[in-house]
Amino acid sequence: MTYQPTQIEAEIKQALADWPSMLRKYTQSSPRKAITQMLTSYMPFIALWVAMYYSLSVSYWLTLMLAFINAFFLVRIFIIQHDCGHRSFLGSKKWNNMIGYFCSFFSTIPFSYWARVHDFHHGHCGQLETRDIGDIHTLTTDEYKALSPFGRLGYRIFRMPLVIFVIGPFIYMVINNRLPLVQMKGWKKVYWTQLWNNLGILSVIVLFCWWLGIKTFLLVHVPIIAFFSIIALWFFYVQHQHEQNFKSWKANWDYLIAAIRGSSCYKLPKILHWLTGNIGYHHIHHLQPGIPNYHLAACYKENSLINKYVTHVTFWKSLTYMRHKLWDEQEQRMITFREFRMKEVRH
Repeated sequence: MTYQPTQIEAEIKQALADWPSMLRKYTQSSPRKAITQMLTSYMPFIALWVAMYYSLSVSYWLTLMLAFINAFFLVRIFIIQHDCGHRSFLGSKKWNNMIGYFCSFFSTIPFSYWARVHDFHHGHCGQLETRDIGDIHTLTTDEYKALSPFGRLGYRIFRMPLVIFVIGPFIYMVINNRLPLVQMKGWKKVYWTQLWNNLGILSVIVLFCWWLGIKTFLLVHVPIIAFFSIIALWFFYVQHQHEQNFKSWKANWDYLIAAIRGSSCYKLPKILHWLTGNIGYHHIHHLQPGIPNYHLAACYKENSLINKYVTHVTFWKSLTYMRHKLWDEQEQRMITFREFRMKEVRH
C-alpha cells in the first residue's frame, strides 16, 4: 500500500523545520538538578524499603501498599538510568555510565544492553519493519487478515490486557533483559556487558537474601519490581499505542513525524509527572532524547508550537487505549478488533 503524507504531516515538517535550534538549550545538563533528583529518588526509595521490611510484622497488605508507592520511586531511579543511557543526565560520559550501572542494581534492568536497544527504538520508532525491537508487537490489519484462525487467536490472546500488562512485564523482566534476544551486527561487546551486569545484579540479590533471608527479601523487593514493571509498561503503551499515531514502512518513515505523531503527551497531575521523571512529555523526549528529564517540563511549557500537533492524553482517556489492537494503514490509525470486524463485514 502506497503511503500518502497527510496535510497535518506536511504542516508539521514546515512549522518544525528548525526544531534542533528550538530545543538546543534544553540539552544542557545541570549537575545541581541531577544530584537533587538522585537524592529525591534514592532516599525515599530506601526509606520506604526499610518501612516495608518492618511492615512485614504488621500486615502484608500494608507492605504491598508501600510497595506500590515505592514502585514510583523506582520509576524515578530508572528514568535516571534511562537518561544516562541517552548520555543526557550529566555532561560526562564516565559519570553517566557509572550512575547508569548503579541504577541497574535497583531496577534489575541491565544498563548498556537496554540502552542500546532503546536507542534503536528511538531511531526506528514507528517503522513497521522493526516494530518488535524495543516496542510492543502490533500487527497491521492486512497482516491480521492474512493469519489463520489459530494465528488470529494467538494474537488476540497476546493483546489481552492481562497478558500485555501483567504477564508481559514479568516475561520482559525475567527473560528479555537476561538474554541477548536482540541480535545486531557489532553488538558483541554489548552482549558481554549484559552478561556481567546481570551477574552483578544477581550477586547483589544473593547478598541481600543471605543478609535478610530469602523469604524476607523476596516479600519486600519482588512486589516493588512487579509494580514498577507494570507502571513502566503502561506508560510505554500509552505513549505509542494511541489512535492518531504514525506507523509506516521504512521508505515512507520520517523521524520528525514519528516523534510528534508517533508519541503521545500524557497529561497528568504534577505529582505524577514528578514521580515518573516527566516521561509523559514523550513527544519531546523522542524528538530530542538529549534533553535530560529534569528539563522536559520547562521545554513543554516554553514551546507551544511543538505541542500543537501532538496527541494529548488524559489518564481516563488512556484507559480506552487498551482496546487498540491493530494498525490500519488505510485510515492511518489504531483500531479495535470490533472496528476490524465491521470493516470486514462492509467489504
